[in-house]
This record gives sequence, structure tokens and C-alpha cells, in this order.
Amino acid sequence: MAHILAESVTIDYPLTRSISSKAARKNGGSDRLGANMVLKNGKPFLRAIDNLSLEVHESGRLGIIGLNGSGKSTMLRALAGIFPPSSGRIRVEGEISSLLNVGLGTRSESTGRQNIYLRGYMRGMSKQQIREKEEEIIEFSELHEYIDMPVRNYSAGMGLRLSFAIATTLQPEVLLLDEWIGAGDQQFQQKARQRMKDIFQNSGLAVICSHNVRLIESNCDQVIWLHRGKVVREGATFDVLPHYEEWRLAMQHGSEDARIEAPDRYLFDSSQ
Repeated sequence: MAHILAESVTIDYPLTRSISSKAARKNGGSDRLGANMVLKNGKPFLRAIDNLSLEVHESGRLGIIGLNGSGKSTMLRALAGIFPPSSGRIRVEGEISSLLNVGLGTRSESTGRQNIYLRGYMRGMSKQQIREKEEEIIEFSELHEYIDMPVRNYSAGMGLRLSFAIATTLQPEVLLLDEWIGAGDQQFQQKARQRMKDIFQNSGLAVICSHNVRLIESNCDQVIWLHRGKVVREGATFDVLPHYEEWRLAMQHGSEDARIEAPDRYLFDSSQ
């Protein structure tokens, strides 16, 4: 059965500029350089995720929300195995499909058909499995007469349609989705949206990062609200989203300092 468990996960990125401990103390402490900065052996790091734990069971639908830079995409990539935790652990059971960048791995010098096989191999599919999906991909991408042309000769919309069709062919046990991906021109959008809806609803479990509150509300039963790498509030969608929307509205009319400060008044009290 599909299952995700993350325990006390912290992710730090090394920064290129060396900062002394003396400089760090001027910013509030011997080991802190600011709200998201830490020192390790005298070297500065950006703390993108700070002691985050989560668990998603079979059929669970988790939404991760927050402003740009809150750590949403970083955590999703950690769940996908792209970013290793600096501390803590992540365990994922089930075949993962991470739709983080539909164009990742496309080779412009190769034909559309060759890219179907190349991308399939990258996803761990056998040649027979790819062959069984080949015509479905071509049909969905609407690239019939162009499939044996080099991708470098495709328009941007054609390239997106091919990448999207390949990326969304298999029904995953574990779906990790960074925003709700659309592709191609307006005519293709409706078909792409329906494909995404089907994949999201039929996957074993799903985690989606998005700025679209209505999307999270209609598709997720649990939500985690991140701010500067920390969990502000987590729980049922109907509980978390109203607090998040209230805060976002307040920030639109507040000062810049208020906007970037952690929204402490909304912190979840586990004792309640």
C-alpha cells in the first residue's frame, strides 16, 4: 500500500559566501544569521525546511500551501528523492510519479518517438511497457504526423504536449505534483485538465503544492501550511484554509515586515 512518512526533516542549502561567527552574532545569535540562515562549522546555510514531519496514508490527498519561498517545492522534491534531508528521514512506499517539470529529460536532437522511449526508460519502464503506451501518447499529444521529427523543430506548444503526454501516461501509486500542470494551447487545455484530474483522483495517494486555494479545497482532505520552512498549521482542509486565507488577506494590507514575519497567531496548538 502507498504510504509516505517524513520525520523531523530539515533541509539546509550551503551558501557561497563565508560569514564569520562574529557577523552571525550581529544578526541575533552565534548559530543564526536570520530567520532562515544557520551556521555550520562557521559556514552559512539556508534552512529551507525546518524540522518538518508529515504522514500520508493510502488514498490520502495532502495539499501544501504557503507563499513563494516557504519551502513547498523543496519538500516535494525531498519526498521525490531529489533533495536528501540534512537531518531526519523520509520513507516512501509505492511507485512514485513526480510531475515537477514535465519537460525534464527531453532531448531536442531526438525525435518525438525517440523521446517517448528515452523518457520511459528514465521512469523505469521496460521497452515492452513503453511500446504498449506509445500509441496512447501519440494520440493524446496530437502529434501524429510530427512524431518522427526532431523535437528541436517543434513549436513550444507541440513540445509541451509531447512532454505532458509522456509524463502523465502511467497511473502512479504515489503522485507528487508541483502546481496543477497544464500544457499547450487553449484547445489542448481542457483535455490536459481532465487528464490531471483523473490521475490525481485515481492515484494511491497524492501530495500537491499549489498557490490555488480553490484547487486545494476541492482536491485535498489534509493541508500543511508552510512559512519560511516551518509548519504554521496542519490538519483538515476545512480547518487550515480559512486561517490561511484570512492571513493572506491581512498581508495584502499590511507592512512588508508584517508580511515576512511568521504568522504566529495562527500557529496550531497541539494541546487543544
